[in-house]
Amino acid sequence: MSARVVVVGSANLDLVVTAPQLPRPGETVLGEDFRTVPGGKGANQAVAAARAGARCAFVGAVGADEFGDRLRDNLVAAGVDVRGLRTVPGPSGVALIAVDRAAENFILVAPGANAALTDLDAADLAAIDAADVLLLQLEVPLPTVVRAAGRAREAGTTVVLNAAPAAPLPADLLGLVDVLVVNEHEAAVVAGTTADEPGVLLDALLELVPRAVLTLGARGAAYADRRGPRLAIPAPRIEAVDTTAAGDAFTGALAVGWAERGGAPDADAVTAALRWACAAGAACAQRPGASTALPDRAAIEALYAATYRGVP
Repeated sequence: MSARVVVVGSANLDLVVTAPQLPRPGETVLGEDFRTVPGGKGANQAVAAARAGARCAFVGAVGADEFGDRLRDNLVAAGVDVRGLRTVPGPSGVALIAVDRAAENFILVAPGANAALTDLDAADLAAIDAADVLLLQLEVPLPTVVRAAGRAREAGTTVVLNAAPAAPLPADLLGLVDVLVVNEHEAAVVAGTTADEPGVLLDALLELVPRAVLTLGARGAAYADRRGPRLAIPAPRIEAVDTTAAGDAFTGALAVGWAERGGAPDADAVTAALRWACAAGAACAQRPGASTALPDRAAIEALYAATYRGVP
């Protein structure tokens, strides 16, 4: 049976400009290309999970505008259940993204309708109850994130939190997280440290949550568990084109891989889930765009096999 994943999070339309380099404060850089792409961390991770093979439902909000229609259509086209997607007055969320020739980016988000996701209804709660994994981020109001995580804990649903955008987190949320997924910058903010060495960051995160995944871009990922293994997972070697949604591809695929491996109870299962997530992130980075670049299961499996087959 397919993994059941519920995502409570944001949906934005991404306005993407490519340029030779990213501008510094006060600098104007002449861009090379412009496109609009459905995105938002929550919606991207929902699409990533669905393409990776999950039965995925999305809970979020879009505006009563043409951006909202496009965001809804994109989720539906990916096979995501959108019965939990509200349409509210006002504009949809928007992200302004610049990508340079080294595939680095910066992102500026205007929340729009995402800020209206202030409560969960009975159908949302029932979906969380029935899920294997609840996947959360921080682009919707924090009380809603806490409410969703609390319901998941009551139901025995695994809570995976991608703590992005980076922010210090309240103890009532951290106490509900089963797996925290962060990059190095986010890890330092959540842990309240200036450290930048992965092992030190993981030590600090384990003071807050039972399991932590540290994404390291082209270097792969590191993992630590209070009662289990410390793992370093190398990423597939690729030529990156656009890393905008690679983290979302990683996180969505990790939720699926974690559920499919029974909650990843041992080191071998965790290793396999993390390798699969790294393959998803790398496959995404080989293509331009956000949701348009998120890989399907076949692409993930192909890169996973090419990279990790025969590796202990």
